[in-house]
Amino acid sequence: MAEWLAVITITLFAVISPGPDFAMVSRNSLTLSRRAGLVTALGIGAGVLVHVSYTLLGIGVLIRETPTLFDVLKLAGAAYLAWLGWQMLLSHKTEGAVSASETALSDIAAFRIGFLTNALNPKTTIFIVSLFMQVIQANTPLATRICYGLFISFAHVVWFSTVSLFFGAPSVQQRILRLRPWIDRIFGVLLIGFAIALAATDLARTAV
Repeated sequence: MAEWLAVITITLFAVISPGPDFAMVSRNSLTLSRRAGLVTALGIGAGVLVHVSYTLLGIGVLIRETPTLFDVLKLAGAAYLAWLGWQMLLSHKTEGAVSASETALSDIAAFRIGFLTNALNPKTTIFIVSLFMQVIQANTPLATRICYGLFISFAHVVWFSTVSLFFGAPSVQQRILRLRPWIDRIFGVLLIGFAIALAATDLARTAV
């Protein structure tokens, strides 16, 4: 029970902390649709399962003990976030209601965005690997470990679905109608900022 409480508490704090996942769900919900935000949240949950899977297989230890491998993961994640941010900065939305072409993001595309944003997020790598290595006991049954992983994924889906339902609400979208041309630019800058922070941290560690 104590282990479960620790996993639940740490997971909740980790999930609600701002990051690329929050930025993507908020952006897709605000500028596209509530559905796009919800599907993005499902993609994030699937991305979490990638981290859980390689941790359960023992690859998480390899990532933690091999700085070069982790650096490659961080740089890949930074490059993807920078690319997403740049695409948003290049968008040219005009004021007014969202057009059909602007809401034409397919479910597969929204899911892929959420999945890759989380799967390539080194912050999630650190969180999952640290949780399983330091909080969960070595003698914890595999079935229980799998349940922990499923809970972590489920928590991500629930939280970001809630975020999507809020930002995708028509009343919220109407209030920010005048700001719509700037939403992609703001979130684009945020994602590029996250990417620069990841890359800068990696370069600083390498320099030391």
